[in-house]
Amino acid sequence: MKQIITFGEVLMRLSPEGNKKFMQANLLEFYFGGTEVNVGISIANFGEKVKHISCVSDDFVGDTAISYIQKFGVSTSAIARSDRPLGVYFLEVGAVMRPSSISYNRSHSSFADIRPEMVDWENILRKAKWIHWTGITPALGKGAYDTLKAGLLLAKEKGIQVSTDPTYRKGLWKYGENPKDVLTDLISLSTIFIGGVNEINEVLDTNFSYSNDDFIKASQQLMQRFPNIEKVFDKIRTPINASWHKIRARMWNGKEFRETTDFDITHIIDRIGTGDAFAAGLIYGLQSFDDCKAMEFASAACALKHTYEGDVNYATVDEVTAILNGDVSGRVNR
Repeated sequence: MKQIITFGEVLMRLSPEGNKKFMQANLLEFYFGGTEVNVGISIANFGEKVKHISCVSDDFVGDTAISYIQKFGVSTSAIARSDRPLGVYFLEVGAVMRPSSISYNRSHSSFADIRPEMVDWENILRKAKWIHWTGITPALGKGAYDTLKAGLLLAKEKGIQVSTDPTYRKGLWKYGENPKDVLTDLISLSTIFIGGVNEINEVLDTNFSYSNDDFIKASQQLMQRFPNIEKVFDKIRTPINASWHKIRARMWNGKEFRETTDFDITHIIDRIGTGDAFAAGLIYGLQSFDDCKAMEFASAACALKHTYEGDVNYATVDEVTAILNGDVSGRVNR
């Protein structure tokens, strides 16, 4: 079985218990995560072979992070080590009308030390069928950008499928490169676009609205600008408050527009990593189903992730399929 490759930073998340603010708390819970590794672990939980590429601290924290990733069956053999610390982020989980808040401490992390010569892309991609990246990774430093681009260039040469969630977070871009130029460069080497009108507007300097008609037009214009992009998938979140959201998805595959119905998530346990769960569901689904069912599977996986604490979606294919088939009663399985 060929591997799915994810490339990105591994982070430690620190949070007070429950919905406390930091000023209320004396104890913190920790989880490991990071956008791309969240995707990789979720795909591994669906039964696929996954290898994660990163650079973590060369200390007991890095050891623990690697052990955590390995327990899901994700290969860590290509994770490099650095004498810099592992990146950390702090999360206060909101409730009802109070939103969650995040503060990052990752500017000089171990992943910021990664360089192209630390990753043997030729050997890694020899056994690969898919590679996934997000816009967070090239925002973290020139080394991350150069390392990712080297992998994508080789993936294109080998005809490997490349999916991207080109998330743009202004506060991360601090090393001098123009974000639009970098994202444009990397999107030109990708085949599946996971994002909506916000991401397309950012890349194309357009101002499409959120309507379905504009989503189709935006996707068409994106494909004209980047002929390598074969399909566009968009996850839509409608918040009622911090504890109650609705989730649906839509797609344009160059031939047809399709849209899912809403999943009504009335009591969110943890919304961190839900977009990653969508991406993982989509990557798995596109290899197992037609485009529409793949999108529906991704939407159900995303909805289910809201019920798990931590960054990672622990759901199996059977659990996602049950939700997709309408089993949302929450009755005890006996």
